Amino acid sequence: MSRESAVGLRYLELAYRVRRSVDEHLSADGMSLARLKLLQAIDRLEPVNQTGLAGELGLAARSVTQAVEALERDGLVRRAASPADRRAKLVSLTPAGAAAAEAGAAAGERALRRIFQVLDAGQRTALAELLDVVEAGLATDEAAGKN
Repeated sequence: MSRESAVGLRYLELAYRVRRSVDEHLSADGMSLARLKLLQAIDRLEPVNQTGLAGELGLAARSVTQAVEALERDGLVRRAASPADRRAKLVSLTPAGAAAAEAGAAAGERALRRIFQVLDAGQRTALAELLDVVEAGLATDEAAGKN
């Protein structure tokens, strides 16, 4: 295995563990990372139709519809017919949804602080710079069609 592959696999394994840890922390408050990301996207874009939401999150439209239906059942979002297209539904947060998004974001931040507190300021800066380099390289490959 090449050094690049070994580092990449280690990164993927660690990213999975970080994500799982944050998700577990959020679940203690009845939230999940997936629900939080959806609530945050709705908050940022509202009112937004479900197709736009699916595009923003890179998810299948049916998956977003099911997730939005669950959020609506829980009283976190409301759907209303779009004035421009009665077949389309516009999604927005309810006050409870805004509060849940805020609480979830705070819980997620606490979890990430706990995880990354082992790094000093210089190490966090170095890690951020390395991630920027990897992200730029990936963007270059994607633009060139080398996914």
